[in-house]
Amino acid sequence: MSSIKMLAIVLIVAGGLALAYGGFTYTKDTHQAKIGPVEMSVKETQTVNIPIWAGLGLMVAGVGLLFVRK
Repeated sequence: MSSIKMLAIVLIVAGGLALAYGGFTYTKDTHQAKIGPVEMSVKETQTVNIPIWAGLGLMVAGVGLLFVRK
């Protein structure tokens, strides 16, 4: 399998996942205060939304790469 076809498949899968989930969430540790041996840390949850047009664009680019002939 050529590298272009593998890239196309990765783009199609990534676009499908972007459409299915619509975003992802991650936890970020932030250190608020350090006073001597006492350390206070806060965990913040951040959400990143992926627009529908980005998922569709990835899928269209992947399908386009699959059908490109040399």
